[in-house]
Amino acid sequence: MTRDFHRRQFLGVAATSAALVSGAARAEERAQEKAAATKSAAIIHQPKPLTFDPKSIGGLSEKILVSHYENNYVGAVKRLNAILEQLASLDFDKASGFQINGLKREELIARNSMILHELYFAGLGAPNKPGAALAGAIGRDFGSFDRWRAEFVGIGKALGGGSGWVLLAYDKHGERLVNSSASDHTQNIAGAAPILALDMFEHAYHLDFGAKAGDYIKTVMSTIDWSNADRLFEKYSKV
Repeated sequence: MTRDFHRRQFLGVAATSAALVSGAARAEERAQEKAAATKSAAIIHQPKPLTFDPKSIGGLSEKILVSHYENNYVGAVKRLNAILEQLASLDFDKASGFQINGLKREELIARNSMILHELYFAGLGAPNKPGAALAGAIGRDFGSFDRWRAEFVGIGKALGGGSGWVLLAYDKHGERLVNSSASDHTQNIAGAAPILALDMFEHAYHLDFGAKAGDYIKTVMSTIDWSNADRLFEKYSKV
């Protein structure tokens, strides 16, 4: 009888241990599945390739364009994906306000950096003129192309030595084109969709131009490819 008791006790302990091991394994498996699902759901952005040969942009060196693309643009995409992964796994019911605020602010900075860098690079290439529709809208909303250019360049020079963006955007609220200045990645006109961007952060020009921001602006203005701006203007102005 004592032998049967010990046998039953041993079998019970063994069964309990097996159940615990099995339960732990299932919990680990569920945790891994959740982590994989979170990562899969969060990491959704891939860097867009340059649409031009970085050796072909007159006045801007291959070195600065490649550095700008790889370090600042691709870096922003990677940073955004990492932030989105953290947000996807965050328990918002338990997270502190400063944790949520910090992640959402960093998400905004990284997301706008990604979007505006894509817009900036899409505007570089073989220089040409805006299409008829965009040219007409620029004339209507600024008085003339030269007036638009003077304002756009002037905003850039005002940011020289500091940081920020100059943006030509379509204001959906006012149904017109506007130039705007953003001193960081968190500023834009509400409801406005940018169609052309000039990067005025020093990483965009310092290697080639040093402190001569005006020379950099002049160079970029002479190599604008308006094709992407034409496409975006047509898209946004019809919404």
